[in-house]
Formats: sequence, structure tokens, C-alpha cells
Amino acid sequence: MSEKPKLGVGMVGYAFMGRSHSQAWRTLNAAFDIPYDIDMAAIVGRTPEKVQAAAATLGWRSYETDWRRLLERDDIHLVDVCTPGGNHAELAIAALEAGKHVLCEKPLANTADEAREMAAAAEAAAAKGVRSMVAFNYRRVPAAAFAKQLVEQGRLGQIRQIRAVYLQDWITDPEFPLLWRLQKDEAGSGALGDIGSHIVDLTQFVTGQRVTGVSGITETFIKQRPLEDGTGVGEVTVDDAALFVARLDGGAVATYEATRFATGRKNSLRFEINGSKGSVAFDLERLNELELYLTDDDGPVQGFRRILITEADHPYLAAWWPPGHIIGWEHTFTHEAYDFVTAIADGSTPAPSFADGLQVQLVLDAVLRSANSGADWTTVETT
Repeated sequence: MSEKPKLGVGMVGYAFMGRSHSQAWRTLNAAFDIPYDIDMAAIVGRTPEKVQAAAATLGWRSYETDWRRLLERDDIHLVDVCTPGGNHAELAIAALEAGKHVLCEKPLANTADEAREMAAAAEAAAAKGVRSMVAFNYRRVPAAAFAKQLVEQGRLGQIRQIRAVYLQDWITDPEFPLLWRLQKDEAGSGALGDIGSHIVDLTQFVTGQRVTGVSGITETFIKQRPLEDGTGVGEVTVDDAALFVARLDGGAVATYEATRFATGRKNSLRFEINGSKGSVAFDLERLNELELYLTDDDGPVQGFRRILITEADHPYLAAWWPPGHIIGWEHTFTHEAYDFVTAIADGSTPAPSFADGLQVQLVLDAVLRSANSGADWTTVETT
């Protein structure tokens, strides 16, 4: 019996997302039957001592201090971009042009123009069999994927209204330092891009409808913060909170809220989708559950029911544990890697594509334009 061909992965970045993606690459072969043997070939970081330690801790067999080395190495077939958004366009485009498949963290870029360049590069690379995907991992929560199936089956009827929030509180302290996520040149935007992009993509994924117009506001509550080196203070150049209303192309209306100032909320992503025949609600802090209401239930027993999403016929879960044995947040990254590698193997277009990432970026751009101009309504540009 022949061995599976190796798929060499090179990853740029080893902080929060780098650790999460490393977990995925380590567990992919053990969880899923895929046509490749994943080779965690190299990890990239700027500081030799730190990236060497990360390689040893996270399971990578080598390390580099310059991401361009990945493009030169024949044992690297896929580049995983886990850097701040300011680096995404340069890294991803160069990797695609070098014939490497690319998995890129969200949001796709810091600006709509950068995202357009990346989508164009991805389209050109796809014509040569080179694949790319944006890492919106919450699509891979089994409960969210099951909610999408319910919508597609017509169980909820015509989708009319969407509510989505993503609430965190990790920067409520005024003494919290001025990290890269609080600087526009590195992050592009604040809560809007960091976590707002997730709920835009996730609700569009579940409902099959796309945002066409928005009216939004943003706010920066703490304008200055201590510099990381302790030498003074610097300006916060991104939003702390973003709220907007939206219309979608299937007729639904929606409200979105993204904030990193919801005191007491650590990572609270929630959505509720209301249709003519029923509603479905999801809460990331109850990741293995859905709430479902159906109007065709008998009147005396109508009400929201709790569905435990752990059965083998629920999305992704046949790869894991017996029913009732719950999975966690980290599994979404393994599911993401599985979907991407499967698409590479069968030559299909991975989802979400860079074109999908561009569309989300255009929604974020419209929200910022609306908030900055005070416009009552702002149309989302087309790709």
C-alpha cells in the first residue's frame, strides 16, 4: 500500500492565531481521512530565539526568520498566513505567484483595495490549480453549519430578520497597552474588522444572503494608551465599538454589533435568525447547542427547543467522539484545515474564497464610510 504524498505547510506567525492553526495541522491527519500526510515543515518569525522555541513547542520541524524563504523551499506547498492584516496582501500575493496554496487569516486585508489585489491574484492562481481560502473559522462550528442546513432545507421559511453580536471586554482597562490591534496601519480597523468581520461572514454563510447596504456608527472610547515599552502614550487609531443596521439581497434586514468594551463578556458571539416558519439562535459560549423554534409544531408544545449538536450526522462530528461528548473552539481550525486540504485534493474552489473575503471587506468599508460621513445609508460596493 503506497504512502500518502506529503503536503508541506509553512506558517507565518506564531502568536495567538499561530498557536490555533498549529493545533489544527497537528490534529488533521488523526481526525480526518485526507489524501495527504501533513508535514508541518516550517514556521516563520522575526526573532530567531522566539521562533525556534515556537517551532519546538508547536510541532514544526524547522523555522525561518524571513517568510520569503518559504517561497523558495520545494518542501513547502501551502503557506498559512497568521500575521496582522497589514502583511496579508504582500505575503499572500507573493505566495500565490510562487505557486503555493494560501490559507489567510481574517479579515482578508486592511483595505478594500488590498483585498481586491488579493482576490485578483487568487483568481489568476486558481487558473493554474493553486488554491486559496480565508480563515473564517466560525463557519466550521458544527452548530453554525447545521443552522445553515436548516435554512437551506427551508425549515425556517423566508428569512426576514437577523441579529448578530460579538462582545469582548479585553481592552476596557485604560492602562491596557497600545498593541498592534489598536493601530490602524497594522490592524486596518478595530472591533469592526477584528470581530465584526466574523459575524458578517457567519450570518451571510448561514442565510445565503449578502449585505447590500448599511448605516453605521463607530466609537473609540479611550483615545490614548500607554506604549508597550513604557516610554509614554500613543494614539488609538481604530474603533473600540461598531454598530450598524443592514439590508441583505434576499430581503432580510439585520443588526450587527461588535465591541471590545462589553464588560464581563470574554468571547460572546451570538446570532438569531428569524424566518416565516421558525427561528434559530446560536451562542458561541454554548458552542455545541442550537436553539430552534418551528411554527409547524403543535401549539401546546411550541417553543424554543435545545438541540445538542454532537451526533455523527451533524457537520464534521463523525470525525470526533460519541454523541454527547462535546468539542471545543479549537476544533473549528481543524475543520477549516480539513475543508481547505480537501478542496486542494479534489481541485474545487475552497470557501470562503478570497472573493468572499473581499465581499466582507467591502461591507466593513461601507460601515466605516457611513460612520465617518454620518450618512444615513451607504451602499456596499460590488466586487
